[in-house]
Formats: sequence, C-alpha cells, structure tokens
Amino acid sequence: STHLADGAYLAGFLSLKKGDFQQALTLLSLAKAKHEQLNLYFTKYVISALMSLPISAEITVHVQPDLSGVLLGLVEVFQQQKQWKRAEECLERLRQLDPKDAVVKLFLAELLVQAYPADKRVSQQIVQLAEGIENESAVHAALLLYKAKALRTLGFLSAARDTLTAAMRRKKGRSDELLRALRYERAQTYEELRQKSLARTEFEKIYAEAPAYEDVAERLGLF
Repeated sequence: STHLADGAYLAGFLSLKKGDFQQALTLLSLAKAKHEQLNLYFTKYVISALMSLPISAEITVHVQPDLSGVLLGLVEVFQQQKQWKRAEECLERLRQLDPKDAVVKLFLAELLVQAYPADKRVSQQIVQLAEGIENESAVHAALLLYKAKALRTLGFLSAARDTLTAAMRRKKGRSDELLRALRYERAQTYEELRQKSLARTEFEKIYAEAPAYEDVAERLGLF
C-alpha cells in the first residue's frame, strides 16, 4: 500500500530501521509529497503509528505520521548517507514549521557536529541554537550536552562546566547513556581546566558503571 501516504510512511520507517536507506529515501519522499493525506487511514482504522527514531546514541524520540515526522525520517536517511546539505535543508524546513522545537534543534546540533567537527563557526551556531534552553527533559539535557561541547571547542571552559553541571542536576527521565555522556564531557572539561582530581573522580564513576565506555580505562592508566 505504498501508493498511499500512510503506507509510504510506515514502509519508509521500516526500511530505515532495516538499514535500507535508498528504499527509505524513496518511500519517505513519496510520503512527503502526499503529506496532506498522512494519518488518513491510520485514523480510520484506529492505528497508532508512532515510530521511534534515534537522534544520537543517548536519545530516541517518537515521531508521528505527519510532515514533521517524515522530514525527521529524511534527516536520518541523509545523515546515514552523509548528505549533510540535504539533511540540513530538511531541518531548516522543520524549524520554519516550529522554531522552538527542541527535538529539531537537537537533530541540527548533532548533524552539525557530525558534519563539521571542531569547526568554531559551527560551535557558535550550536551555542545560539541552545540559547535559553533549560533542563526540562532528556532532549533538553542532550542539547545542553552539545552546547557544552561547543563551548569547550571555543575555549569557554568554565561556561562548559557550568552548562554540564546544570544538565546533570536532574536524572529522572534521563537514560544512563545520556548521563554517562554528560559526565564524560564534564571530565574532559575538568582536565582542560587543569582540575585533574575532579576529572579523575568523574572518570572513576564512569568506569565503575561501564568499564568499556569510550577511552575511560586508558585515561585511568589501566592500559
């Protein structure tokens, strides 16, 4: 039923989950073209068609059968294919639909870091994206993580540390992976601030929870 918008949406996300990115691109593009008909049959037959979509290793969001959901799916497809410009175009369209959407901001921050690592102009853009963001949810906490990474790239180490500390104040609803990533980033920030004791304490806490995480064992001198 991929000639229907709902069928193309569902098959597109299933193809994405299977790693068939070209097929996912074809189907989600069809759903996008017919976006005004999305959710027609799901509603008729009382079907919940929420799909899970990982933004990063720490965060997974749920998308609905609408234009925004299809665009987010296309962003993931383009990222997997390293078509950064096309992914960014989809995200800019999403920002036009809802400029305050934290999920879209997080997707864009993750894309920018992946496409342009250690670029200071991009780091400034990420800090601007996270302007006014408070630690309201896991998505907001993840966005604060990217803000801290950007601040560290820009050399604003105290600001990066304070951002991470604020992001770690709330643990409810945050995955272990996200909290671990925040702690790891804060440990690296402490190292650059020459606060070696605090950095080691953070690395030890990570090692106690997940010995194989990143290069923590090496940083603790175990290899």
